[in-house]
This record gives sequence, C-alpha cells and structure tokens, in this order.
Amino acid sequence: SNPQVADLTSSHLAYVIYTSGSTGLPKGVMIEHRNTVNFLTWAHRSFDQATLAKTLFSTSLNFDLAVYECFAPLTSGGSIDVVTNVLELQQGEHDITLINTVPSALKALLESGGLSEGVHTVNVAGEALKRSLVENLFEQTQIKRLCNLYGPSETTTYSSWVSMAREDGFAAHIGKPVANTQFYLLDEHGQPVPLGVAGEIYIGGAGVARGYLNRDDLTAERFLKDPFNTALNARMYRTGDLGRYLPDGNIEYLGRNDDQVKIRGFRIELGEIEAKLAQHQDINETAVLAREDVPGDKRLVAYFTSPQAVDIDALRRHLQTQLPDYMIPAAFVHLDALPLTPNG
Repeated sequence: SNPQVADLTSSHLAYVIYTSGSTGLPKGVMIEHRNTVNFLTWAHRSFDQATLAKTLFSTSLNFDLAVYECFAPLTSGGSIDVVTNVLELQQGEHDITLINTVPSALKALLESGGLSEGVHTVNVAGEALKRSLVENLFEQTQIKRLCNLYGPSETTTYSSWVSMAREDGFAAHIGKPVANTQFYLLDEHGQPVPLGVAGEIYIGGAGVARGYLNRDDLTAERFLKDPFNTALNARMYRTGDLGRYLPDGNIEYLGRNDDQVKIRGFRIELGEIEAKLAQHQDINETAVLAREDVPGDKRLVAYFTSPQAVDIDALRRHLQTQLPDYMIPAAFVHLDALPLTPNG
C-alpha cells in the first residue's frame, strides 16, 4: 500500500545522491519531490509505454540514473529487469525494450552481440558519443532510437537530450533542454555569449536541486540566483562545463571549464579540439592534453583510436578547416585504446 505522509509538499526532500562529478570529494545532492516529478513527467512524455515496458535496471542506487531506470517504467505501468551490470546482457537471456548505459559499455555490448532483437531504444550518457558507434549500432542491430543525454546530478539526472532515429543519423551535440529547463551559456562576467561562442553552461528551471547536504558554502558557490528568471527565488546551477549554441538551437558540449589551458597567450578549450577531431570519419575516440615536457614549452598533443591506419596530415588538415592555428595539436598519437576510469 502507499504510505501516507502528513503535510507532504513538493519542496520536501525526496532523496540525497552523492556525487563527486569528475573531481573532488563526494557531495550529497538534495533532490526534492518537485525535481523528481518534473523529471519523470518529462520521461513519460518522451518515452512511451511500449518503450518503457521492459526496462533494464543495471545502475547502482548510488548513481542518479537509477531514478530513471526504476521509477520511469514503474510509474508508467512498465516493468524492470534487475541485473548487477549491463554487460550481463552478453549472456543473451534477457527480454528488454530499453537500455540505459554509457557509450563504452554500449560498444562492448555491440561487439559481443548482447543487444537482443526486442531492444527498441538505447539511452547513453556520461561520456562523449562517437559517430562510429552510432553508425555501427544502426547497421548491426534493429534498434529504432538512440538518445544522447546530458546533465549533472545537481539538476536531477538529465537536463538536455537529443533523440536519433535510424533515418536521422549521428547528431554531434547534446540536443536541447528537457521540459521546464533553461540553459544559459555565460562568459566570465555572467553575461550571455553570442551564438556559436563558447560559454560556461548554467542550468535553471524545475530540475535545480535544493543544494548540497551540510555544505552551505559549496551550495552558495554553485547554486546561484537566476537573473534571467523573474520567478521568486529562481536559481541556476553552475556546471563548470563549456558549450555553445549551434544555429539550429542545439547545444554542442565542449568539455570542462577547468580543462582550459593557455598556450602562447591563447586560452584554449581542450574539449573543443577533441570534439572537432572526433568528427573525422576515421576516428573512434580522442583525448587532447597540454604537455610541458620541456619547462616553459607547453604543446598540445592529440591521442586517438581508430579501426585502421590514419594519415596524420589528413587529421591536421581536417582540424585546420575548423580551428585557428594555435589550436592545432603539435603531435598526434595513435593508441590501441584510451585509458578509462572504473565508471567509463
């Protein structure tokens, strides 16, 4: 039976999820009922009952994706198939319609034949999505839709998304905001940047969490008054991520703000170089670093993986058509695989 809680309101705490993001010590993010209801309402409108009917639940409860995997299907009349790891699908014993995972795990599933014929939709988040993976997925399976989602825990799991149908092909961006969510791309003075110019991503709207548990100092630093929203007590979250608006209104993700480096006096976003390099048809994965092997001589080095030999001069020419000279790596290094953290 449903528990009865006296005087429950939308601003009551729903759960606390601990996250460290890409750096730092774990912080308890306080998510309220209104945040969760908005998120699940968007999920129901974006994924129909047939898609949510048999959802794989493979994410640890320590991660906010578990909220989607558990409650989106159960609150729409669907069911969940609980496993300890998404790679269990490689055993071929599960009848699933929807999978949520990271691109690196999806790649492993695809290579092992672990995606059953019943899978209708795959959602990916947490890592850069490569064109080659999307193309291989549609070529080798009957999957109808791949969704790329972006968002920090502080704005309730997902804040933007793009849905790619088989006939659409690859989308090199993180799409547009989910329901009742606003993205602001701001410069270092808190002012909106022009179209096509990189800015830090701030997120406002119904998904913005209450703050960090017992961390008033950090809450004040990251959860700010929203100057673009006239609603009382409206706030926005400073993500520390970089992005820019494309002419069609979609948002291109450019990496972390703390990935900025200065070379020869120019401020460079490493994620922007990675994004452009990843658009080359022969590249699978990329990472760009600023190395200072000789004191005072900092240079850009691009690391990449590819299924076949790649002409380095061709890569350089590819970047020269899209980036200024000072953003062209001095060296390109081919790797068999990029090192990954335990979570991908």
